[in-house]
Amino acid sequence: MAETTYDVVIIGGGPGGYNAAIRAGQLGLKVACVDKGVNGGQALGGTCLNVGCMPSKALLHASELFEMAAKDFAGLGIQVTPKLDLVQMMQQKAESVTALTKGVEFLFKKNKVDWVKGAGKIAGTGKVEVTGADGQATTLSAKAIVIATGSEPSMLPGVTVDQKRIVDSTGALSLPEVPKSLIVIGAGIIGLELGSVWRRLGAKVTVVEFLDRIIPGADAEVAKTLQRSLTKQGMEFRLSSKVTGAKASKTGVSLTVEPVAGGAAETLQADYLLACVGRRPYTEGLGLESVGIAPDKRGFIETDHWRTSAEGVWAIGDVTLGPMLAHKAEEEAIACIETIAGHAGHVSYGVIPSVIYTWPEVAWVGKTEEELKAEGRAYKAGKFPFTANSRAKINHEAEGFVKVLADAATDEVLGVHMIGPSVSEMVGEYCVAMEFRAASEDVARTCHPHPTRSEALRQAAMGVEGWTMQA
Repeated sequence: MAETTYDVVIIGGGPGGYNAAIRAGQLGLKVACVDKGVNGGQALGGTCLNVGCMPSKALLHASELFEMAAKDFAGLGIQVTPKLDLVQMMQQKAESVTALTKGVEFLFKKNKVDWVKGAGKIAGTGKVEVTGADGQATTLSAKAIVIATGSEPSMLPGVTVDQKRIVDSTGALSLPEVPKSLIVIGAGIIGLELGSVWRRLGAKVTVVEFLDRIIPGADAEVAKTLQRSLTKQGMEFRLSSKVTGAKASKTGVSLTVEPVAGGAAETLQADYLLACVGRRPYTEGLGLESVGIAPDKRGFIETDHWRTSAEGVWAIGDVTLGPMLAHKAEEEAIACIETIAGHAGHVSYGVIPSVIYTWPEVAWVGKTEEELKAEGRAYKAGKFPFTANSRAKINHEAEGFVKVLADAATDEVLGVHMIGPSVSEMVGEYCVAMEFRAASEDVARTCHPHPTRSEALRQAAMGVEGWTMQA
């Protein structure tokens, strides 16, 4: 039937899926996005918009302002005594999320994308079966099928998430009260962000991490600086610690921990436990076997320029190898659809930034010093502290630095690592520079407005050749 035949059917309505659908519509393709929706089937946007990036940033922003009002306003000559209204804080978070998800629905209508509500799975070559909330199944025909089903929180052996006392990242966004104590398993991005929210609101937060450092994958100097800052703020870290079990009661949680190197086990007590040990691709039940696709042992689908091993089936975002980031999925969505439409699709995988929205913020793009040393690549480094940046200093937010790494021979920018105020908004400048394969001198000789935090980006670039002027 004509109404069930499409040029492209996309399974999944998160950042990868909805951006793929919108781009397909823009290019004149007949497109359907199959997604069962969140919140009772009412919302597009997947994990990111509904129970991930967006609600967490809403709580990070609100909690940061709350703590600032309590601790910093008096020094600025503003006398207030803030009072927490957790119900309203959660309500404004929900309202913001709803506005965003409704925005995706609007963009679907604008670009003639059909939202087919239900759980989708591949039912053979060119076929997608959709099972609605009522259990009824329909079949869509498609010239191309794009898998964009994203990921879900990984489970830790011995720790059973009940979303009451033991929660994952979704549950941590909607705790009914501010815990007196909270244990976070995992010192990655999600754990540190959500731990920061509840610490600012009054919880004693302890982070338990298997490795001997926080935020693996980030520049080691940046990671140490962030850990020092978070410790000073009141967060406690138990590194090189292995979790062996967790037991919940009506009033709290007991967590059993032992040193990775061996030694006596210890039991930690808290009101709540947040398990943040990473995410895993959501590829079960997708009917991949019907077209001969076999995910690897971790559930990832192997692709070559977003093509899977099955003719006419593509995959993007968290179900494929690489960083599990919404903007990576978005880039792949655009490139994949443009390739399907006969255009040239491209993603610069070496220029995908990462951000941690703690205070101070952390942002980076490209190679770390550790990676360059492992490759044996000669490089120069320029570093500039925010203590010497006039805007950061007068705003009393002078913690952190910018570090620029450039090729020793060509001066091409290879990596940039920042910790400090608003660095999430500034890392994009270096993404553009690296996309155009700029030299550090190109940034060093570009006029930046004064006084702004962004001047630190220029000063660090100057430092590559040793002519930093303001420090």
